[in-house]
Amino acid sequence: MLDALRDPRALDYDPHPRGLPAAREAVCAYYADHGVRIEPDQVVLTTSTSEAYSFLFRLLCNLGNEILVPQPGYPLFDYLARLDDVRLKPVPLVYDYGWQIDPEGFRRAISQATRAIVLVHPNNPTGHFTKQWEAEELAKICREFDLSLIVDEVFLDYGFGKEAQQTFAAGFEDVPVFVVSGLSKIAGLPQMKAAWIVATGPESTEALERLEVIADTFLSMNAPVQWALGQWLGGRSGIQSQIAERVKGNLAELDRQLEGLGAVKRLEAEGGWYAVLRIPALQADEMTVLELLERGVWVHPGYFFGMEESGWLVISLLTQGDEFATGVTRLVDFLGTHQGGNKF
Repeated sequence: MLDALRDPRALDYDPHPRGLPAAREAVCAYYADHGVRIEPDQVVLTTSTSEAYSFLFRLLCNLGNEILVPQPGYPLFDYLARLDDVRLKPVPLVYDYGWQIDPEGFRRAISQATRAIVLVHPNNPTGHFTKQWEAEELAKICREFDLSLIVDEVFLDYGFGKEAQQTFAAGFEDVPVFVVSGLSKIAGLPQMKAAWIVATGPESTEALERLEVIADTFLSMNAPVQWALGQWLGGRSGIQSQIAERVKGNLAELDRQLEGLGAVKRLEAEGGWYAVLRIPALQADEMTVLELLERGVWVHPGYFFGMEESGWLVISLLTQGDEFATGVTRLVDFLGTHQGGNKF
């Protein structure tokens, strides 16, 4: 793995604002494996998806503009938006035998200050993959209100089904789409700091030229990682299969142990590596989480992700199997004995 960083070409200082051509070609090869052809000129490399968001917020927004973000959602967006003087406006996801977007909810949230919609595909933490009808509805809204669509696909390769999910890098003919992703999840290498933006749709050439100016201002990508990118992306299947096996195994174990706890429900998920639990809202989730922590169990309160203050827990499925099973046993015991009885 680390041998990929020893490419002697990395000793030459030859900065490219959008990223080295070889590295951008490696990103194109990744999307080719997903059945979508993109060109290296459509790619801008960044050190992280957080930096990619910052670039896009600067590209699309002026001071005080708004971006719509479905919730539940990733809490990091709030901090990134504040740093770039952008306002986030949450739009609730709907749960009805599975998560889904509410197109009219998006329409109601749009104002004259709205510039873009951020979509995580699949959503973090709900694991909801955007369906074709939802994508078409969002594209219709973007056309109607002249908005851009920013799609985060870091968990794209971690679906629970056998079929690969479609990437938004295919784009829409008349909607500006910016797809962000990176090594952190795709190759299990968050420490190597490599991500990217793929731009499609109308006026993408102009947008890429402006992104190039932003990227050139920082030149944050380092050469060793860029030269290694092709090798790491090419070998991603090994780590992805290990992660997928662990996540699916832990999800099955969670469902097995939750069976019989009638008032505790594990919500449907289609991908990612989190599970969302609906629990009796008998106290603030923060108190529940702290009491579980005293028992050696680490979980997230739902309000971290924009849910209500009580009634929701979010569980990571990445823990090693034996430790996960032990943690779930303690969780089930706590919920059964401290929140209304074993069978509720």
